[in-house]
Amino acid sequence: MELAINSTKTLHNEVEMPRFGLGVYKMTDKEAAVEAMATAIQAGYKAIDTATIYDNEAEVGEAVRNSGVKRDDLFITSKVWNTDQGYDETLRAFEASLKRLDFDYLDLYLTHWAIEGKYVDTYRAIQRLYDEKLVRSIGVSNHQQHHLEKILATANIPPMVNQIELHPQLTQVPLRDYCASYDIAVTSWSPLARGRLLEDPVLSEIAKTHGKTIAQIIIRWHLQSDLIVIPKSVTPSRIRENAQVFDFSLNQEEMKLIDGLNQDWRSGTHPDEIKA
Repeated sequence: MELAINSTKTLHNEVEMPRFGLGVYKMTDKEAAVEAMATAIQAGYKAIDTATIYDNEAEVGEAVRNSGVKRDDLFITSKVWNTDQGYDETLRAFEASLKRLDFDYLDLYLTHWAIEGKYVDTYRAIQRLYDEKLVRSIGVSNHQQHHLEKILATANIPPMVNQIELHPQLTQVPLRDYCASYDIAVTSWSPLARGRLLEDPVLSEIAKTHGKTIAQIIIRWHLQSDLIVIPKSVTPSRIRENAQVFDFSLNQEEMKLIDGLNQDWRSGTHPDEIKA
């Protein structure tokens, strides 16, 4: 697979989703957030992943409008937060997100977590937004196989994306295989395991071989594993560095070595333990 910064993955509704983008979790300093997003767009990033709970949707909208890049050439994702879930509540939450972004539509809208007793109705509302052409594609985040099974039992439109914590120490192969069986694309959040892997000896050796940083090796591993990846940084130099992963490739042995680092270790909450 030839990969470039503008490479896309075709979702099951034929929408092209960028394989590489900027995550903006915890970008709460307004000025720094806009600068980071502007830097990313200038560096060739085609996607920004935000959420209501990140409290920076307005900054995403501002950065896009000031970028000089057409809105239609960028792919913007947001998510409905846990306390806003339910059918009517989700419709209202989406309207509020769109207003903060000052957009006419979103490229992707996700349920942030599977809140028991609500996530099926939440997804039903997201399907309505899709039917009304207010979102180009829809999906979920942090959904385990049993959550997906419950949604798929009644959904008119299967989720196009499942965004989950995923990195070399949490490879999530069974869930990835299940998603693949329903043509659900997987997006990796916390792709660098919040810095936990940046001194790993296996990754260090591979990085030396390619003259790259460990972070760049990990991002490349995600891309070559057919995962969509959204590394987060507010540092302009790091944002640009994270995008410099398209001038080399990992060989099969290197990919296997990285796969072998799995420990089922999570930096965040297990989806079955989340509370509203």
